[in-house]
Amino acid sequence: MDFGLTTEQQMVVDTVRDFVERELYPHEEAVERTGRVAPGLGESIKRKVLELGFYAPNLPVEVGGGGLDHLTFTLLERELGRASMALTVFWGRPSGILMACNNEQRERYLVPSARGERLDALAMTEPGAGSDVRGMQCFARPDGDDWILNGTKHFISHADVADFVIVFVATGEEDTEHGPKKLITCFLVDRGTPGFDIRPGYDSVSHRGYHNAVLDFDNCRLPSAQILGEPHRGFDLANEWLYGTRLTVAAMCVGRARRAFDLALAYAAEREQFGQPIGKFQGVSFKLADMVTAIDAADWMTLAAAWRLDRGLPSNREIASAKLYASEMLARATDEAVQIHGGMGLMSDLPLARFWRDARVERIWDGTSEIQRHIIGRDLLRPLGA
Repeated sequence: MDFGLTTEQQMVVDTVRDFVERELYPHEEAVERTGRVAPGLGESIKRKVLELGFYAPNLPVEVGGGGLDHLTFTLLERELGRASMALTVFWGRPSGILMACNNEQRERYLVPSARGERLDALAMTEPGAGSDVRGMQCFARPDGDDWILNGTKHFISHADVADFVIVFVATGEEDTEHGPKKLITCFLVDRGTPGFDIRPGYDSVSHRGYHNAVLDFDNCRLPSAQILGEPHRGFDLANEWLYGTRLTVAAMCVGRARRAFDLALAYAAEREQFGQPIGKFQGVSFKLADMVTAIDAADWMTLAAAWRLDRGLPSNREIASAKLYASEMLARATDEAVQIHGGMGLMSDLPLARFWRDARVERIWDGTSEIQRHIIGRDLLRPLGA
């Protein structure tokens, strides 16, 4: 592995960092205070990203995207992780699963998403089925050439601003050697479709302004043309396209930890107690040493996993390890940053209390820490027949 960045990669890092600090940081306090993004601000951010030529950087050039490889895209996500998710969502990164669109769906969903004309949201989680995807109760039954959807999804991130959702539902059952398993199908559902309602979700302490929503399907009729991929093969589709989202979480955790560390380092050098900067005390300097060591480790784990993806190497365990370590590292780093600042760390004058709260959800969404450990353990033991 080459540990140096190419000229293009360094340009991406510098450009995104500059944009984040100049265009997003100034709005974070208002988002934190009001719990929402001001009307028109999201569109303004999207327009500026489009003008910059960085919209949909994860999609191939042939469909209108930026065509970045996994490593360069991970570097981009790392820089976006430094800012509020309520704002970075408008730096469009359409779900890669849209690459499974057929020709007609590409013109309706994929290409407009790459152009910034449509925004997608991914819907899997249900009130009774989170990590257990096969346990979902949301169900679609065939009716001629149509499907009738019924059920509820919740914790659906940014569905309140999405134009359509990519929803996974049960569509049948198959017998396996381990007993019956539900068959899963993926549908593309437009906002405004009869029988489909998007309503406000829960008030989360993490990522204020970046809302979750509840999706209700009440005899929602969809033609078979709305199926993404093949009927009953949604689980395979998810395994093929969605595991990379864990890499995004890891990268954003690294970026946010770096920002928290930068604040803690500057404060330790400036704040004086007992006649000297507090950074001179081992109780503080050792915290800084542990923080930067853990951040560097998470950073390299994340970039190494992306590097493996670009080379077509098996990466599932490496991505799970990166997501697990980076999300748990962020919790420790933000906590230590607060500790170094003392009482001021918990005050709204600084963003540290926000980072501390935001860090908590990273160990839950896109696969809990327990699920990541399960993936890692399974990958280690299966070759040995265990």
